[in-house]
Amino acid sequence: MIDKLAGYLDYHQEALSLRHERQKVLANNIANADTPNYKARDFDFSAELDRAMQSGGSGQDGGLSLTTTSARHIPAQAPGGGGVHDLLYRVPEQPSLDGNTVDMDRERAAFADNALRYQANTTILTSKIQGIKAAMQPAR
Repeated sequence: MIDKLAGYLDYHQEALSLRHERQKVLANNIANADTPNYKARDFDFSAELDRAMQSGGSGQDGGLSLTTTSARHIPAQAPGGGGVHDLLYRVPEQPSLDGNTVDMDRERAAFADNALRYQANTTILTSKIQGIKAAMQPAR
């Protein structure tokens, strides 16, 4: 029963995690808009979400494995090992003379769009959890 419940929510959990990662990448691009030779980065959200769901979700395959020196050691995952695998360089419409490829209009639009989609994912996940909670309540 718990496995079905976790599977029911994994998609939205992965989507929120990837939206968070993309927000950090876009914020980094905006912060480096005036840095000479900085290359803007981004990733294909759909491809990364598909990859995360194929690998079992929740970073189960994506983490860093820790080395154990004894069979009696507890196996563990290092934090921060998951995340985006294919961070790409953005192709500029019109690169600047200093080699910076950040287009502030594009970055602001992508940042706002990602924030809106993050909020939508949060709303959907909240409504699903409320639905599950309502289903667990005894009938009156």
